[in-house]
Amino acid sequence: MSGRTLDDDAPAAFAAVDLKKVPEVEEKKDWANAEYESQSGHIITEDGVHPTEEELHGPNKLRRVSDSIPWPAYLIALIELAERFSYYGTTAVFTNFIQRPLPPGSRTGAGGHDGVSGALGLGTNASTGLTTFNSFWVYVIPLFGAYIADTRLGRFKTVCWSVLIALIGHVIMIISSVPTVIIHPKQALACFIIALIIMGVGTGGFKANISPLVAEQYKVEHPRIQELPSGERVIVDPAQTTARIYLYFYLMINVGSLLGQIGMTYSEKYVGFWLAYTLPTIMFLLCPIVLWLGK
Repeated sequence: MSGRTLDDDAPAAFAAVDLKKVPEVEEKKDWANAEYESQSGHIITEDGVHPTEEELHGPNKLRRVSDSIPWPAYLIALIELAERFSYYGTTAVFTNFIQRPLPPGSRTGAGGHDGVSGALGLGTNASTGLTTFNSFWVYVIPLFGAYIADTRLGRFKTVCWSVLIALIGHVIMIISSVPTVIIHPKQALACFIIALIIMGVGTGGFKANISPLVAEQYKVEHPRIQELPSGERVIVDPAQTTARIYLYFYLMINVGSLLGQIGMTYSEKYVGFWLAYTLPTIMFLLCPIVLWLGK
């Protein structure tokens, strides 16, 4: 705490304090470390007017509210929606693609209204083995994705590279399901396994870094007092703001996952696996576009 004080007999006016208009503060070049105490006991920093202990925890404590959410956080939530749509939409059809054979006369794997979709015809054991490996793979790779982000590239660059790698995997996955490839189970299986490994690398690097990246978009660290248009004085709480950001973030995860799984199940059944792998890829293309716009 600094020894300097700012005279102000009206606590409600603290929210409107412009530090740069205070001569004493203008002399300070390190704004982040500038700290002043008013006569009423409020600490004033660049973030605003900090509440007193009485306003935080006293009998007449002020109500806590969330701050406005910065627009980059919404962009990252949109990226997460697109990525979860693409991942869960793709994995939702893995079991039938691996386990069941091509329906008679089909070159797309679509089972139609009364049939069951299929492609490789490898049976239950192979289907369980490959889907279990995929789950293991996408939960191990985040360890390396987090290490690379923390020691080499940083979170944003790691997310960008992960998106690029996952996109390559999506394209190879589409190749495994096109009519000219899917009728040859060995070639289709080879493409599918390569795509599975590449997509896992991209997904793992993405998962490890996108969640902390969204929280980093909100920069305020300390609660501050603000007067609402109604005249009520409230505490703008960074903890509540971060919680609100993550509520929207996880809403986008659930929306993307649900739409991807439902939509691709119908695509597989009535059109074919090529559509069930192509639509998630198209949705995934939102990720690099939004990353470039919000960089």
